[in-house]
Amino acid sequence: MNDNDPNHDGERGPAHAVAVHSQQPAQSGQPARPEPAQSGQPARPEPANPAAEPTSVPTAPRLTSLAGSIQSRLRQPGMRQTLPKIGFVLALLVVGGLLVWLLTSLLATATMQSANRPAAAADPTAAAPPAPAASPRPSLPLASVSPLDFRVGDCFKDFDPEAAKSTVVACTTDHSAQLVAVTQYADGDAYPGREAMKTKARETCQTAALTEKSNAYNLNYRLAYPSTSSWAKGDRRVDCYVTASGNIIKASLLP
Repeated sequence: MNDNDPNHDGERGPAHAVAVHSQQPAQSGQPARPEPAQSGQPARPEPANPAAEPTSVPTAPRLTSLAGSIQSRLRQPGMRQTLPKIGFVLALLVVGGLLVWLLTSLLATATMQSANRPAAAADPTAAAPPAPAASPRPSLPLASVSPLDFRVGDCFKDFDPEAAKSTVVACTTDHSAQLVAVTQYADGDAYPGREAMKTKARETCQTAALTEKSNAYNLNYRLAYPSTSSWAKGDRRVDCYVTASGNIIKASLLP
């Protein structure tokens, strides 16, 4: 397809082990010697270690006294007030522990379920959006239509890109051009210049998806973009047409 540009105006970090030696005091004088045994009676050895003698067990009166002391402490007013507080704190700790355990269990279960859940299958209907289709007109043919009122898909009889008005006809009838893509600049944009708009117009033509019917015709691209004067009047459209010599196209070339 040919790319013709008519250049018309009006149309994007080691612990030390310390050996602890038991230091027994050196006994002064000579070593102890055993006492001679008394005549007539055999010698009786002294206990080697007095500390090895059995320890006396507390007697019943002592236990009774200990129990009484505990009961006496429990009867004190301060202790009576402290015990309920301790119980309340313990209860709170138990309840808090249960809540933490419950939340941890729930989170672990949810994580396992999420890990074991298969990935969602791709939706075959979520495809790329279709190319713009022809915009219906209330009735055709429609004469004297301004270029700023052209719609993607419009077909034109005897198309003249420099004309101020054109006639829109049904694409099933003989026509010489069709508007196949449009890019719109924002209203607040500054005028980009003629060459920038020409590049944008060519990019716009590349987005147009034509059907196989276009192979039946010798078509040219025709670009249209604003001039400085039409930009000042609010014209922000960049248009791409396909054209053919004579009114020989007899179908819409868009899907």
